[in-house]
Amino acid sequence: MDHPGTHRGNGTGFAPPVGESAIEAHGLGKQYRRGWALRDVSFRLPAGRVCGLVGPNGAGKSTLMGLATNMIRPTTGSLRVFGAAPGSTESVLRTAFLTQEKPLFRRFTVAETLRLGRELNPQWDQEVAEGIVHAGRVPLKARIGTLSGGQRTRVAFALAFGKRPDLLILDEPMSDLDPLVRRELMATLTAEAAEHGTTVLVSSHMLAELEYICDYLLVVANGGLRLAGEVNELRAAHALLDIPGGGSLPAVAPHTVIEPHRGEGRPGVLVRLGAPITSGGPVTPPTLEELLLAYLRSPDAPSLIAPSARVGDIHDIIARDRQKAVTV
Repeated sequence: MDHPGTHRGNGTGFAPPVGESAIEAHGLGKQYRRGWALRDVSFRLPAGRVCGLVGPNGAGKSTLMGLATNMIRPTTGSLRVFGAAPGSTESVLRTAFLTQEKPLFRRFTVAETLRLGRELNPQWDQEVAEGIVHAGRVPLKARIGTLSGGQRTRVAFALAFGKRPDLLILDEPMSDLDPLVRRELMATLTAEAAEHGTTVLVSSHMLAELEYICDYLLVVANGGLRLAGEVNELRAAHALLDIPGGGSLPAVAPHTVIEPHRGEGRPGVLVRLGAPITSGGPVTPPTLEELLLAYLRSPDAPSLIAPSARVGDIHDIIARDRQKAVTV
């Protein structure tokens, strides 16, 4: 990932999509009695990425993760995990899901909890699981119910990593941890993902920290998808245009204004680039946090789905599934 101070943008030159998809959604929607939590959401998450899932409370993040893990069923559309239906044997074996609640058996000891993971998961890695527990000095003989919230979170992480999943889904996993432990587990997360090619989908409100672990991004708001694609691509597609002190907004055409911006005491405007920058004034890329906040604060700004995050027509998926069935 580029450092926040670098800028590769010269227009919107996105790279074409390549490789396997960990998740593909086509026209996905979920309606509850109170209304639509998600509606007409389509995207692909390429395999091997660490993806931040961002949005305000009630935006549909937990619904999306529930759909990917078959905890809830869609009202419209479809979703596939490595080409398989959520809840199928293939997707269950390849996916680990750590919820905010981190449900664990309170009467089990830590050792018994790890043994349960070993018995239920054919690809279990005891060494990795025990390493995460030992790093926090959590006694293996201690019962889960006697542990602190942070210690229980560490045990839950050990279960998730020990499964050796191809897709690891984390719903606000570190909200109850102190900053030092949070950084440690984030480092473990990125190292394990890099070593084993694990795809990670992590929901978090800690925007500044996502900048250091995520190379991919999904932003949802008001039940729809606002941003999707590689972090570097999305940042490179935007720029902060300087406004001299006391000046008015510059002429930005053919660029699209996302939000008037004030950062580091300097007036400016965040734009989506429609062409190479030709003005002689200062131009800087937004940080990931600035980009996210701008889109979340500007509900009328047009969505941006990068080519790497776009999916084919639903008929293409049906044809592919039929071909798989014939092959089998």
